[in-house]
Amino acid sequence: MHVTHLSLADFRNYARAEVELAPGPVLVVGRNGQGKTNLVEAIGYASTVSSHRVSSDQALIRFGAEAAIVRLRVQHDDRALVIEIQLNRTGANKAQVNRGAIRVRELPRYVSSVLFAPEDLAIVRGEPGGRRTFLDTLVVQRNPRFAGVIADYERVLRQRNTLLKSARASRIPADALTTLDVWDDRLVELGTELMVARWKLVAALRPHVVEAYRAVAGDDHRTRIGLVHSIDGDDGAPHLHDDAVDAPLDPDATRERFRTVLAERRRAELDRAVTLVGPHRDDLHLELNGLPARGYASHGESWSYALALKLASAQVLRADAVAGDPVIILDDVFAELDEGRRERLADAVHDFEQVIVTAAVEGDVPDRLRAMTVRIAGGEVVEQSTRPEAAE
Repeated sequence: MHVTHLSLADFRNYARAEVELAPGPVLVVGRNGQGKTNLVEAIGYASTVSSHRVSSDQALIRFGAEAAIVRLRVQHDDRALVIEIQLNRTGANKAQVNRGAIRVRELPRYVSSVLFAPEDLAIVRGEPGGRRTFLDTLVVQRNPRFAGVIADYERVLRQRNTLLKSARASRIPADALTTLDVWDDRLVELGTELMVARWKLVAALRPHVVEAYRAVAGDDHRTRIGLVHSIDGDDGAPHLHDDAVDAPLDPDATRERFRTVLAERRRAELDRAVTLVGPHRDDLHLELNGLPARGYASHGESWSYALALKLASAQVLRADAVAGDPVIILDDVFAELDEGRRERLADAVHDFEQVIVTAAVEGDVPDRLRAMTVRIAGGEVVEQSTRPEAAE
């Protein structure tokens, strides 16, 4: 898969922008603050229905405008798609494919990309919520149906927490709160489905993370990843497996364990008025040289680990082959890497169908990732050029 054309209207600092893109490596270059990241952010949004920089879509709409438009032409083998997204300041966002309306959350069915940016360092060094978001975004990209599962789980979680707060305020005894049972059933069903999907994803990621970390860092450092489940208790160990093939997570056993722990924690949940167990409290454990990467990995090791997770994501999406290769987006990455890591990263991504790189300094990017160059200044595309040998 590759993007052949990107059109923006009132998106971020772009009043209007039209960019023709070629398969292969594309460099988007310009001084800081000119709009390089905004350009690739639009492509990333189309494939994940979220920004990698902000949690609210409102920030994506140009100041003074009521809506932003993102339009992409995407080529997958001999199939061409026109994907349009309208981000509204008031009212629901809208999307369509080849002029046919779709639900916005269905966009990952049609566009696939993996974006790495400096913010992704938080996957390794930040709070568990960022790691859960990383997992769930990839779960949805692999199977867009899970956008609905996750939305339903979050809705049930909110309703259940509201009921817990109301019960605490009314001093209802734990054994008298029978209405909570209904929400428990939905929480368990949806939560188990999400936990199983995450388990399968981590099993698929594991070998690629090891390979990608070695490729970027030039060393193994014994990387291991696994899930920490809240239903296993506060002292639950991460599920780390060194076997080539992981044993699948048993849905029936997980469902029963989830239900049992909810019953055991009900008194504590009423006291705190919050749901204490479920996939919303789980974490992705990242290990390096036998120690948790968070807190122990150096800055360079953390960068390599975060990059490895994203490169592994790309390999998993490629293996699923629903829409071909994902578009690889490397946003302001090379300035943070030494020469050795730059070259190894270029080696790791060179065989993907389209790789889009942003940089403030052209020389930071290895020469083989500059077949096409797009120059940005002041929210405008000022130049697009392709090397003659790349166009042949």
